[in-house]
Amino acid sequence: MNMADIATQLRMIGCTVREQESMAAHTSFKIGGAADLFVSVGEREQACEVLRFCRKEAIPLRVVGNGSNLLVSDAGIAGVVLRFEAGDAPFTVEGCRITALAGASLKRLCTVACENGLSGLEFAYGIPGTVGGGVYMNAGAYGGELSDTVRSVTALTPDGETVVLSAEELQFGYRHSALMENGLFVWSVELELHQGDAVAIREAMEAHLTARKEKQPLEYPSGGSFFKRPTGYFAGALIEQSGLKGYTVGGAQVSEKHAGFVINRGGATCADVMALCEHVQREVQTKFGVKLEREVQLVGR
Repeated sequence: MNMADIATQLRMIGCTVREQESMAAHTSFKIGGAADLFVSVGEREQACEVLRFCRKEAIPLRVVGNGSNLLVSDAGIAGVVLRFEAGDAPFTVEGCRITALAGASLKRLCTVACENGLSGLEFAYGIPGTVGGGVYMNAGAYGGELSDTVRSVTALTPDGETVVLSAEELQFGYRHSALMENGLFVWSVELELHQGDAVAIREAMEAHLTARKEKQPLEYPSGGSFFKRPTGYFAGALIEQSGLKGYTVGGAQVSEKHAGFVINRGGATCADVMALCEHVQREVQTKFGVKLEREVQLVGR
């Protein structure tokens, strides 16, 4: 079955399908070649049908959120890239619990929590990306992580079945969840928060956002913090102490504002970013004996 036929079948399911869609338009790095098919779904049963179809036809499939932690190959992504859309009503609030669809933005989730006087997500305000992507990698900042609030996850299997995982089954760790290994896709997340003062919650959220703007190079496309925090160190400090602030390969640069960020100064390619990354890793390893591990995920052909 060729891609045109696959696209036709997916449209019959009710999906929005874009052929040869540039992934640069769907990642915060603004880098990446084309996906053979970029597919959007808004209903769980549609998503399950897509998963079942791709499994049956052995079509490569990748689920993405906002692409805020992805570096896509210049050669693009083979097969289907699937995005779960959040729609107009992605949240349900019951007492101190919020159920959020995976495609909803973390920023919107934090705002809904604040509007309902629910505390526990202030740290996440301003983290780019979606709820699903945030849970997948256990996103965190300012001493908090999403694992602090997640009660359960409703996920989809590659066969299009629905399963529910408890927080314990998700095996959260630093920038890690079991979802990275078990092949499941987040559809929705139930979070347990606690009552707080809406004014104080809003002030904390705005303070975190202000700190981000002051310390991070938000004026440039990037994938967020490029490297994981090594035990006992800070990646940005090691990179800066290695004299690599401002180090540039093509359109990619170690940010002069925060050395933990690799930015797209304009026209950067995946090859530029990876060459820069490898140089930084070598220099830090040589100078400090510390191996830096990428937090940003490389995907594609």
